[in-house]
Amino acid sequence: MLFIFDWDGTLSDSKAKITKAMQLAAQDMGWMPLDDHHIHNIIGLGLPEAIHRLYPDVELSGRQLLRDAYATHFLSLDEMRPSDFFPGVMDTLEYLKTDGHTLTIATGKSRKGLDRIFGVLGVADFFHATRCADETASKPDPLMLQELLLEFGVDAGEAVMIGDTEYDMEMARLIDMPRIAVSYGAHHIDRLHSYQPELCLDHFDQLLAWKKLVG
Repeated sequence: MLFIFDWDGTLSDSKAKITKAMQLAAQDMGWMPLDDHHIHNIIGLGLPEAIHRLYPDVELSGRQLLRDAYATHFLSLDEMRPSDFFPGVMDTLEYLKTDGHTLTIATGKSRKGLDRIFGVLGVADFFHATRCADETASKPDPLMLQELLLEFGVDAGEAVMIGDTEYDMEMARLIDMPRIAVSYGAHHIDRLHSYQPELCLDHFDQLLAWKKLVG
């Protein structure tokens, strides 16, 4: 089976760091930082799309300055302490890969950002393929999922998208791909139920029980 994982909020416990970096970037711009829940709502989008949604009335030049400031702060925070994986993530991924499944990433991160984190964590060779928002369409457009399906020559029904936001659920729903929600990420699980996920994970390793059921 082709497993497609979101990164931030699904595998990586990075919500607080993303939130803090965006608030610090707003302070650099002389703007009032937004409350946490506003920033949580845009986690999963590509960074330009996320900033535009947070600050729709700001001109492009201002949004670009905010983007640069955010990147600087996030890198500084991440260098102090790289974001941990959620409990059970590595053991579960190792089991799935050993069992012969294809593991991939579909993320709102940039290619530069994901490659940097892969290098820090030493997992660059762990995943069979990745898609980032700055090299394809941002979520919830399903293009990154369609590209992964094409790369591995499988139909949507032979894959599953695992994520923590409405954007993950929506892009899978648009192409009738099975989807699994996690309850511990950026969006409250009540928001994800309407997308009819196969199941909702409270702990990442619960994915193995589902995998055994579907074969």
